[in-house]
Amino acid sequence: MNLEMSKIMEWAQNNKLKFNENESKVMLMSRRRRTERKDIEIFVNNKTLKQVNSIKYLGIIFDNKMTFRDHINCTEEKCTKLIFSLSKSAKITLGLKHAALKTIYTGGVLPLLLYGAPVWKSVLNKHCYKAKLIRIQRLINITIAKAYRTVSNEALCVIAGIKPIHIKIEEAG
Repeated sequence: MNLEMSKIMEWAQNNKLKFNENESKVMLMSRRRRTERKDIEIFVNNKTLKQVNSIKYLGIIFDNKMTFRDHINCTEEKCTKLIFSLSKSAKITLGLKHAALKTIYTGGVLPLLLYGAPVWKSVLNKHCYKAKLIRIQRLINITIAKAYRTVSNEALCVIAGIKPIHIKIEEAG
């Protein structure tokens, strides 16, 4: 591994680049269960890089098992906060109308949900991740349709005029 790092450092020097050892991190990515040593030591400028279990790169949180659990949880948290702050101004009789709420969904919530979808859409095979995204869409659909909580998710999508989120994610990739 030392040989590869020396090649990288040589390439950086030839291209007049410098690596900041304080900002750089190392992560071992593998889906298999390891019985051998899991910690690795990589040196940049004679300093050991910190080993982490997840890295945020271009707004997508990658973990060492490529499950995207942290990314889905972070997205769920952001969208839930946005929807609850929005629902304060969207009351049944007064407040924002259907068209305005739908515009907020397509311009604010949907881009948060779909960001990086081609990278992480394979995790939708797991029910727990798909359920989290459906739960987020259900919250905004109840607000848009001004419906009761007991209405089914499929009916809410029809009433609000919005495609189900798992279909939108498949279209995005």
